[in-house]
Amino acid sequence: MNQDLTQQWLAQIQVLKEQMAGLQHDRDAAWESAQKWRQLYNTEAEQRRTDAQLSQQAIASLKADVHKLQGLEVETLTAGTPVTVNQQEIEQLKSVEDWQAKLIAVIKERDRLLQALKTEQDNHAQTRNSLTTALGDAIDSLTRERAGREKGPRGQGDKEIGGQGETP
Repeated sequence: MNQDLTQQWLAQIQVLKEQMAGLQHDRDAAWESAQKWRQLYNTEAEQRRTDAQLSQQAIASLKADVHKLQGLEVETLTAGTPVTVNQQEIEQLKSVEDWQAKLIAVIKERDRLLQALKTEQDNHAQTRNSLTTALGDAIDSLTRERAGREKGPRGQGDKEIGGQGETP
């Protein structure tokens, strides 16, 4: 009997050892899988950091370009055209007639630009008014729709009662 009991224990110990080996194998596989996922995550995170950094650099470059262009526009607006072009044009004007012709051309261009600006301002005002009206109509419609939903079945009953009290 002792020997049977010992055999049972040894068999049970063997089964437990096999289960432990299987569990250790599963643990090692899970650890390896977790390591692979960590590596993938780190690779993805590094890629995103790189993309973000490249995007920031691109944004900074574009901002610099915008500032540069705005600087050119300010220079162009204050001076009319860049200084080197103005100097070349002035040097070409030799006589009073040339100056008068140039002055007339500049005045015509100014008038054309003022008219274009006025037209653009008028169009802008018209668009603003149209959009304001459309927005007001949409808000009114939404308000009516919400008011209709809030009344629900009771609101319908109120309409019937109101209808009975009216005389044709």
